[in-house]
Amino acid sequence: MPFRRSDSLLPLTPIAFEILLALAEEDRHGYAILQAVEARLRGKLPLRTGTLYRALARLVEDGLIEELDAQAGTDSRRRVYRISKQGRMIARAETERLADQVAAARSRKLVPGVRS
Repeated sequence: MPFRRSDSLLPLTPIAFEILLALAEEDRHGYAILQAVEARLRGKLPLRTGTLYRALARLVEDGLIEELDAQAGTDSRRRVYRISKQGRMIARAETERLADQVAAARSRKLVPGVRS
């Protein structure tokens, strides 16, 4: 992967960010990532398998996640993914970016439940 500034990867797509969130907890195979995202979002961001695997390929290519070797006794076709050190840094940067946006929305009274 050629060198590029980490901030050139920002902003992340919502799907890429959700995948990094799922992998921040533990290493997972593709279907487990899909389940984790669906459980967290409850249908707010529909995720189809084709979209998931394209996003996983991009995240591997960008060095944000790593594909692990199949473990003994498991289905060799099932790929397991892990967030990389760079992926964790980018996820933190994205979290800070989003928090800044929420703070701006809150200061403009756009967040429900915020009083003047």
